[in-house]
Amino acid sequence: MPDASDTFAGFRATRHFASLDGLRCLSIIPVVWHHSNPVLPAGVLGKGTFGVDLFFAISGFLITTLLLREKSSRGQVSLRAFYMRRSLRIFPVYYAVLGLFCLHAWLIAPDGPQRDHFFQSLIYHATYTTNWLVDFSVAHPVTFAFAWSLACEEQFYLTWPWAIRLTKKAWIPALIVGGALLVDQAAERVWLSALLPPGSLRLHIVYSLATPICLGCLAALALHHRNWFLVVERILGWRLSAPAVLLLLGYVVSRNDLSNFTVHVVLALLVVACCIRPDHGLAWLLNQPALAHVGKVSYGIYLLHVMVIGMWRRVVPQPDERVLWVFGLALLGSVAVATLSHRYFEAPFLRLKDRFRPRTKASTDPPPMTHSPAGSALVPAGQHSNS
Repeated sequence: MPDASDTFAGFRATRHFASLDGLRCLSIIPVVWHHSNPVLPAGVLGKGTFGVDLFFAISGFLITTLLLREKSSRGQVSLRAFYMRRSLRIFPVYYAVLGLFCLHAWLIAPDGPQRDHFFQSLIYHATYTTNWLVDFSVAHPVTFAFAWSLACEEQFYLTWPWAIRLTKKAWIPALIVGGALLVDQAAERVWLSALLPPGSLRLHIVYSLATPICLGCLAALALHHRNWFLVVERILGWRLSAPAVLLLLGYVVSRNDLSNFTVHVVLALLVVACCIRPDHGLAWLLNQPALAHVGKVSYGIYLLHVMVIGMWRRVVPQPDERVLWVFGLALLGSVAVATLSHRYFEAPFLRLKDRFRPRTKASTDPPPMTHSPAGSALVPAGQHSNS
């Protein structure tokens, strides 16, 4: 292992975490698989939703790292610039896809409760409150249901930068996000059932705290400070750490007797192991151009894949019995459409983000990251220059 001081300096000087697009690729594939199945299979193949949780962990880590480095280099966080960058990254394609769903519901979808429910919920999708106010207990499928995770991410973007900007002591943001994590876990384990009855708005708001996002934030806070970085580096700073954590992830996901929290912790560890040093043991895989490209356009894939799946389910004979065909065609189709969207629709908005990059003041700290996390998927988000 390299000298500890060198690894910390190298981490703080890193302007681009090359492997995170590869991780996003590994996140979006199980999400597409999950939505390609009319009935979820048993065992590990039925746990594709953990792809969303990996997106969340990436978002928490990257957004926090971005904010901390801007504050270190400039002395303050520009919230206006932050929100302009986020808006240019997230809103154009989100509202374009929501508009496509509206046109489909208006012109093509048959009359019925699912169509009516979509239009009744449209205001919540448009205001990123899907996770709070949309009724998911209905008997029919919920159109645009995947927006719940994007709402979680947007609520995180709306609140978390203020905690970084307004606090001077490093431990205060850690205390805030640690408290949010504990509240989310208390609700998850029904410890707050008296105060948060099932189905209540208060419970939905607590769930939007999203444990994987909180763990990603805590990881970024730890790595930003030298003493904590050295502690983490002793465990996850080895080249074999990333492959070992990936194997551990496969094990905990395959177990049915372990809590979601256990999986979320391992997901956060995987993000850290792939960022703490650029030559980690999974770099050969995650930095492959094909995986990196899929990760780069994963936000578009997340928004568009349900529509593409629906198209292929109408084309493939007996789609319920040919799930692999539906999944494979949907994945390829989603990548193709998302690539076109990224190149010809999103790119002009992404170029405008450069106008809102923070200007670095004279400082002994390294320059801030030049990228910001992509809107995540089920992100998913949920974010940097290769997104």
